[in-house]
Amino acid sequence: MHFSLRGALGLCFLVALGACTLPRGAALQSEIVTKARDENASFDYLPVTRTSLAKIAHWPEGLHARPQGAWPRASRGSADPLIAPGDTVQLTIWESGENKLLSPPESQVVGLRQTRVSAGGTIFVPYLGTTEVAGKTPTQARADVQQKLAALIPDAQVELDAVPGPGRTVALIGGVRHPGKVALENRDLSVLDLLSEGGGPDPKFHNPQLRLIRGEKVYRASLATVLDSPSLDTRLLPGDKLSVEEDDRYFLALGATGKETLIPFGQARLSALEAVTLAGGLSDNRADPKGLMILREYPRAALRGDLGRGPTKTRVIFAIDLTTSDGLFSAQNLRIEPRDIVLATESPAVPARTFLGLIGSSVGVANSVSNVAN
Repeated sequence: MHFSLRGALGLCFLVALGACTLPRGAALQSEIVTKARDENASFDYLPVTRTSLAKIAHWPEGLHARPQGAWPRASRGSADPLIAPGDTVQLTIWESGENKLLSPPESQVVGLRQTRVSAGGTIFVPYLGTTEVAGKTPTQARADVQQKLAALIPDAQVELDAVPGPGRTVALIGGVRHPGKVALENRDLSVLDLLSEGGGPDPKFHNPQLRLIRGEKVYRASLATVLDSPSLDTRLLPGDKLSVEEDDRYFLALGATGKETLIPFGQARLSALEAVTLAGGLSDNRADPKGLMILREYPRAALRGDLGRGPTKTRVIFAIDLTTSDGLFSAQNLRIEPRDIVLATESPAVPARTFLGLIGSSVGVANSVSNVAN
């Protein structure tokens, strides 16, 4: 079979023409900027600089941000617990005189049967009747009972032991080696103390998150944050529920990054520059370092009238130029939020390199065809 040089060149032309329509791995920065300039654009476009970063820091949180709430501050409690309804109280009474009221003749001590503190905070004591003990320390309750008995038994001495009931416990729900209820033996048990009681967080968690349920309120914080700030090692209250969970926050890496995938945060706070690093950096042959984009959605309640106070549209693109020192510092200080998209746009030189590569390949094919023809 014989091929003419003209036919070979025609083949080169067709291949080169096909290069113009080759698919790309990511958008070009110029394409996004052009659409952003359209007055009907469906998104805000905001270059991230030192100036704009100061304003962004005061913006409302994005659509997928997880409200943390104000984690309660630490406070010191007494080593003595307070008796609560549901606790079990044991009274032991000594009588040293001849006229005994409670103990048998052959003994000077009598142990009364255990009694549960009523919902009203009282117990029944023989010859005294209903006696209030809830809200008092065991020492205070003992002294109160002994003082009242002194009117009947002048030389009586009283011992009072209180065992915590359901109303004086905290629950370690899960995410630890040994979940379960823990009795509040004193009023100074902290979050970290409780975690220690449970054997520590599950070792498979990369960035353990704490969830504290107190009544109708839910508080969240990372374990690393509490460990770094002793003032956040809050004292637990009866009925508190604590759980340890995996950090399920993630962002999406797309475009000319080292990898395109969902990437977990793995730490309490994550910057745009750290996100790029977790994504494997920018591709040397494909990425445009001037066109790093962070795409984020906002709820309608977060919209404001101007970009100085917040987004004006529910979709926002933050643009970062990593070729400047201001851009690098800004990327290090722009916080990534859950489900943000970190998009590395493609360099404008990529289509040209692809085109030239195809031209070179086509010329090589043409030369080979010409040699065969000759």
